[in-house]
Amino acid sequence: MPAVLRRRPTWLSPRVLRTESLAGLVVALALIPEAVSFSIIAGVDPRVGLFASFTMAVTIAVTGGRPAMISAATGAIALVLAPLVREHGVEYLLAAVVLGGLLQVVLAVSGVARLMRFLPRSVMVGFVNALAILIFLAQLPYLTDVGWPVYALLAAGLLIMVGLPRLTKAVPAPLVAIVVLTTVTVTMGVAVPTVGDQGDLPGTLPVLGVPAVPFTLDTLVTIAPYAFAMALVGLMESLMTAKLVDDLTDTHSDKTRESWGQGVANIVTGFFGGMGGCAMIGQTMINVKSGARTRASTFLSGVFLLVLVVALAQVVALIPMAALVGVMIMVAVGTFDWHSIRPQTLRRMPPSETVVMVTTVAVTVATHNLAIGVVVGVLVAMVAFARRVARVVSVDSVLDPDGSTRIYRVTGQLFFASSNDLVFQFDYANDPPTVVIDLSDAHIWDASSVAALDAVTTKYRQRGTEVTITGMNDDSEQRHNALAGTLTGAH
Repeated sequence: MPAVLRRRPTWLSPRVLRTESLAGLVVALALIPEAVSFSIIAGVDPRVGLFASFTMAVTIAVTGGRPAMISAATGAIALVLAPLVREHGVEYLLAAVVLGGLLQVVLAVSGVARLMRFLPRSVMVGFVNALAILIFLAQLPYLTDVGWPVYALLAAGLLIMVGLPRLTKAVPAPLVAIVVLTTVTVTMGVAVPTVGDQGDLPGTLPVLGVPAVPFTLDTLVTIAPYAFAMALVGLMESLMTAKLVDDLTDTHSDKTRESWGQGVANIVTGFFGGMGGCAMIGQTMINVKSGARTRASTFLSGVFLLVLVVALAQVVALIPMAALVGVMIMVAVGTFDWHSIRPQTLRRMPPSETVVMVTTVAVTVATHNLAIGVVVGVLVAMVAFARRVARVVSVDSVLDPDGSTRIYRVTGQLFFASSNDLVFQFDYANDPPTVVIDLSDAHIWDASSVAALDAVTTKYRQRGTEVTITGMNDDSEQRHNALAGTLTGAH
């Protein structure tokens, strides 16, 4: 047989499939309370969130570009769509999810994934740290106004998850913790909050259908803003999460495919009655930390989720929330970049980088919206970068031995922030009849810099001084030739 036919997928290896299956099971268990909670945030029945998690996971396993990444119903999407549900009902939510998926496909084809290169590392670190904090904060309601057995179970679960990996990694520690704590609470009759207390689990499979909304322009106008916001937030979180997993697994993923894959998954989810979603950093971290590396774990997490909530709903309902809270706390601890806040790191890091990271964390935690935090972090990073680069532009001059020509050498990157003061760096009144401005060590980036050079040459010519600009590289010369004399009225 040809080699290509003899070669089987990696996940078909018994050892790999076992790892992927166990990881998918742990993720499925962790998805249940999250999906129920996000449904409550969105103002819909828990079935809507659970169906979304199933369809998103199964679809993205085929269409996505990042293996081992988990996509499901998320809090960010729930927050975006909640006002639409309150004002118009769940059917409009489903229509917005379908439209949002279509917009994600369009954005993917337009090359939105390439924008990831503009995210500084300090924003990425802030994103990760803020995410860890939000994951931890999301567990606090389950630990408030509860009895001491909850804290005892939580402590036991954390002890299992910390200690078991030191003895063996044959099975995921979170799965062992969930099984042990559930067994203890059932056999000993311990009364603690369980998954069943979070809401009714579905008893039927999701059904394909078209959102029951009028197909009119008014409907489009109503859902379009929510669909667009959902598309942007979903893509931003998914691409950031994909990049994080790339770093963790030392592999590269197709961000463009991931972008349109998220869109396809949301379209499918909307038609199957789900609330939409995107990549989930918490569950993805559980999956990756459990050893999963292929699409099989993502697909199986969705399948296990559906089996658990439909066929084994009564068993799943018995799982104590303390067990799942413990899993998510361990995820938060493992997600946080502790190295970024070590005193040695902070001393070596430029202050502007630290400000960007802290700003990203603060805004994200304050708004509970990762997209807003990332956008603000990028803006702060841009301002800090502009200020830093603006300071490295220098102008030095030298007078020819015969005293007839002064040569000014400009060094640095010329753009709107650095060229503002350029006009004040020349001695117009005392310079000789001939002036040469040498840009061999400079680069012109925008119209502001061309306008500044126009202002300099205009001032010299008004005094009868002959001024020449030399040394421009090809890109700078092309930009200068296209704009010179058209921005300040000088000819």
